[in-house]
Amino acid sequence: MPALAEPGADPGTEPAAEALLRRGRVARSGWLVLGLLLVAVGFVGIFVPLLPTTDFMLLALPCFARSSPRLEAWLLNHPRFGPSLRAWRATGAVPRHAKIAACIGMMAGYGLFWLHVQPGLGFALAVAVGMLASAIWIIRRPVPEDKA
Repeated sequence: MPALAEPGADPGTEPAAEALLRRGRVARSGWLVLGLLLVAVGFVGIFVPLLPTTDFMLLALPCFARSSPRLEAWLLNHPRFGPSLRAWRATGAVPRHAKIAACIGMMAGYGLFWLHVQPGLGFALAVAVGMLASAIWIIRRPVPEDKA
């Protein structure tokens, strides 16, 4: 348990305050590293089929919000990813083409799962219910107003 500061002592020199400040720097650094890793994976997704680029940028955005306002602004103002990120942040909107691609991808993924894994009925139904619930959630998201 940290010792209490002496009355009249400068709170900036407290060992507990220094520890909190240090912990804050470590947390910010951790969020920054995680955000940069997510952007790197998203960048790889530009070139690798089936690796979702925008999803990783969406995950990087709150990391940068906690660590680097400059990188957060860069992502939000990016010409390619910015509009989708701003629409998601404002209203949770997903463009129609992304909804269609997600649903087609889930159907194809389930078909490949069925063919290659040959699951039992219970497991196949559980996976189907999970994918159907995900598809319904995606379809019910609003569409951005500027990209209907």
